[in-house]
Amino acid sequence: MARILVTNSEGTPGVGKTAELLAAGAGGLDAIEAGIRLVEADTSIRTVGRGGWPNLLGEVELDAAMIDGSSFRSGAVGAVKGFLHPISIARAVLERLPHELLVGEGAARFAAEINAETTNNLTPDSERVWREWFEENVPAADRAKWPDVPLATLCQQAIDPEKGMDTTVFLSLDSKQEIMAGVSTSGWAWKYPGRLGDSPIIGAGCYADSRYGAAACTGTGEMAIRAGSARAIVLYMKMGLSLEAAVDEAIDDLRQLRGGLLQRITLHAIDRAGRHRVVALNAEKQLTYWLWQEGDAEAHAEPAEIIAL
Repeated sequence: MARILVTNSEGTPGVGKTAELLAAGAGGLDAIEAGIRLVEADTSIRTVGRGGWPNLLGEVELDAAMIDGSSFRSGAVGAVKGFLHPISIARAVLERLPHELLVGEGAARFAAEINAETTNNLTPDSERVWREWFEENVPAADRAKWPDVPLATLCQQAIDPEKGMDTTVFLSLDSKQEIMAGVSTSGWAWKYPGRLGDSPIIGAGCYADSRYGAAACTGTGEMAIRAGSARAIVLYMKMGLSLEAAVDEAIDDLRQLRGGLLQRITLHAIDRAGRHRVVALNAEKQLTYWLWQEGDAEAHAEPAEIIAL
């Protein structure tokens, strides 16, 4: 049962730190939080943290979650504005509150209580791209009354500047043979204000059970929510299926979805034996992920499987 770390390409700024900590014997939650904090602070990652794409109103709303696969305690926050590290706020929810999920104003209030670092997550470049979209897509009559206008139609017409709509996901098996998961995202660009994707929904965006394995999803979170994809993969392993077969079953669940937003999703999974699998569904190009295993000097990139639904 060798230690292992799997993260997607958005995890690039933090994968080295997380691998270093796991190699030194750190616990999975500590290692994952440290890595994701680096992703959240890196403005070149446009779908996570500072520099992430804003919602329809030009506001950056952040979601994050962590789950301890040994205690099954989780902490998650959604639609948080003005704080740099939602992953650390999510961990504080896990450790300090009797709740699992806080959103919006309540999450911001709690973040302030724990002295979480504040920042303006809307960078000049993100604001520029949003402004270009605004001027091109919002009718002049609505611009004059903005933001007191109906947004539902605009939401239907919005096109994410990065079709991947990714988050960052980290899955680990640490030296104590405990399995942990963490995720963080700024969500879908030009989303309806208050929209939550799968990331802060435990069982949809991520799940971990130290007895069996862990899974996390990136891409179109609406699909993972409807299918409960992360929990499903782990549950299929609990039922006796291999990691390979468990992911296949979760893919079949996604195939049954009808209507709604049926676009790309990527499934990431590890098991207790240190095996892993990453599958990109409906990918328009080759995707890669980062893998570190006990004994590796550093993490290395691997190509994801590509399957069409």
